[in-house]
Amino acid sequence: MISRTITLPRLGMIAVTRAALGAGVALLAGERLDRKPRRAVGSPAPDFSLTTNEGHPASLKDFRGKWVVLYFYPKDFTGGCTLEAHNFQRDLAKYEKANAAIVGVSVDTAESHKSFCAKEGLAFKLLSDPDAKVSTQYGSVMEYNGAKLAARNTFVVDPQGKIAKVFTGVKPATHSDEVLSALTALQSH
Repeated sequence: MISRTITLPRLGMIAVTRAALGAGVALLAGERLDRKPRRAVGSPAPDFSLTTNEGHPASLKDFRGKWVVLYFYPKDFTGGCTLEAHNFQRDLAKYEKANAAIVGVSVDTAESHKSFCAKEGLAFKLLSDPDAKVSTQYGSVMEYNGAKLAARNTFVVDPQGKIAKVFTGVKPATHSDEVLSALTALQSH
């Protein structure tokens, strides 16, 4: 049996490492830390005006007449968020065929979104919500180290501007497939 002495500084370092890992997992998983009510299916989707990755204003009403996949995510350039964005990009032609626009929202700046889109080859709009106002309106906000971030939730908005489907507890690896299936079902009714 090997015996090892753990000193107080080493024990402190272990505790700090575990706390950091736990917080990181919560961020990447999009863990919802608040318990605000969500927007209900059938209710009007709140309109907004935010800056796009191209530096232009965009509002939800700009997409009237189309289905909108409004997805909230915590942070550009993180593992889960990048995977989720790649999968939406992979399926972009399917969304376009279904008359649906993909629109991502996070608290990152428009400049960060521009870099993220360029680096990851994303051809859909990402909107900057730096004060988390829109994320809060949609009940899709969480706190991480005292800062507000968008929580990983998705709202499918119909062509008339009403919420048709809400996804919570999103798994980035399979989410685009789930949204496409739901969109097909919604459009067949």
